[in-house]
Amino acid sequence: MAPQRVQAKGVTPPLGLPGPTLGSAPGSPGRSSNLRSPMSAQPILRLRGVSKRFGGVTALDAVDTEVVTGTITSLIGPNGAGKTTVFNIVTGALRADAGSVSFDGQEISRMAGFEIARRGVARTFQNLRPFPTMNVLENVLVSSLYRGSFNLALAMLPLFREALAMQNARAESEALLKLTQLYERRFDTPVELPYGSQRRLEIARGLALQPRLLLLDEPFSGMTPTEAADLASLLLRLKADGLTLFLIEHNMNVVMDVSDHIVVLNFGRKIAEGPPRDIQRDPRVKEAYLGE
Repeated sequence: MAPQRVQAKGVTPPLGLPGPTLGSAPGSPGRSSNLRSPMSAQPILRLRGVSKRFGGVTALDAVDTEVVTGTITSLIGPNGAGKTTVFNIVTGALRADAGSVSFDGQEISRMAGFEIARRGVARTFQNLRPFPTMNVLENVLVSSLYRGSFNLALAMLPLFREALAMQNARAESEALLKLTQLYERRFDTPVELPYGSQRRLEIARGLALQPRLLLLDEPFSGMTPTEAADLASLLLRLKADGLTLFLIEHNMNVVMDVSDHIVVLNFGRKIAEGPPRDIQRDPRVKEAYLGE
């Protein structure tokens, strides 16, 4: 079995982006100080024995897995396999009935969603959730301003502080819109964008939070082959800049093309995990999801 691959187009050396995770390290233009080799990096996210039930239905059954720093990990499986439940538990939207979740070595299983986000975890959703009355730039600005920062000296000068915060947030937001190829549409409302561009807007909003781990829920859904290739190039570029990505996706072409590691769920249980070439050959995956 060898699915047709989507060739990511125009992968170039990473840009120096605003913020501590995606910014350039001093003396090394365009590369992040957090960039590490996947072979030597430690897991940034760990799930151990995570279980979740909804009434009499077991959504997750003792799931163990890890996401390694500086990699792209894909979570795949049939509809109803428990993939979105994993994301909801990691981001604090749900609490596991059993097991533990740790981020960067710290237990986060009982933290509220905003606490987890402040530690460097951001996500997008399968169903797009932009602010419909705001333009594209304003949608990204909201995330950038939400992240914010506090400086005692500036706090004593409220007007100057607010002006400086807005100036910095706007510069960061515009840089992200250029990265996601949305800068020319920055004054349009989200509904005026093609569907693929709306997907990229969701990613730009997530990046504005300056996460260390970005969870993407079906980012390639509904995209044309050209849009999918462009987004694949963007994800590879973000990984090259040191961002860790964890995605749910049904488009097996792009999953096999961009992933370093794949985790397969079926009926709430992990049935396989490993590099793409091993997942393609696994008979349990073929039977449950990929098809003989």
